[in-house]
Amino acid sequence: MNTKRLMLLAGLGLLSAATFAQEKTPPPMKPEATEFYTPVPPKITPGTQNNLPPSDAIVLFDGSSLNAFVSARDGSSPAEWKVEDGTMIVQKGKGDIQSKLAFGDAQYHLEWSAPTEIVGEGQGRGNSGFFLMGLYEVQVLDSYESKTYTNGQAGSIYKQHPPLVNPLRPPGEWNYYDIIFKAPRFDKNGMLTSPATVTVLINGVLVQNNVILKGPTEYIGIPNYKAHTEELPIKLQDHGNPVRFRNIWVRPL
Repeated sequence: MNTKRLMLLAGLGLLSAATFAQEKTPPPMKPEATEFYTPVPPKITPGTQNNLPPSDAIVLFDGSSLNAFVSARDGSSPAEWKVEDGTMIVQKGKGDIQSKLAFGDAQYHLEWSAPTEIVGEGQGRGNSGFFLMGLYEVQVLDSYESKTYTNGQAGSIYKQHPPLVNPLRPPGEWNYYDIIFKAPRFDKNGMLTSPATVTVLINGVLVQNNVILKGPTEYIGIPNYKAHTEELPIKLQDHGNPVRFRNIWVRPL
């Protein structure tokens, strides 16, 4: 290497060193730099006992009446299920019921109890369902000690996602469902831009961890999304079994 080139490289090295020496070390970040104080989360009062609803919940069933529901057959006729001892009981042949109010993204709580008189097996035993937006079913079923297909047992997203575990209580005892639902989104042309997601806890145990829904529930065939409004009523299913429900509330998100 010739002398001139060596001198040039040496000069560049000295220049780089000098430039680096002139740069100031940035001051250390203060913890306050990553703190923010607004917006302030609104203060609510949690339920104090027996899974009572928090202060900002919309109560759909408190054990007194079915005034928050109508028949799902026409969306307007009175719901014909029975109310007894603070519970609502599915009445065979009276059909599904749905809420008068419509919901989209929401947190739901409901409690249900399978019949103590064991009738049938698999899908014929203590069967009902909780349909988010009337379309996406979280299965209600007495699968405490009854065999059925795993993506059809209690806590499944019916025919899509089996529950991670089976934390059910025996027939006659109450099971608690807590559900976080994010509704699907569609563009102005009706094309899906974001699928629905669901998180489900049964009796405080996580059984669905933010799973992605493939579309509305289908008993036969592959689910496919079809555009719908941002909010729709929830639905409870009459599958012919006298399943009991109580303490149903929702917090729109």
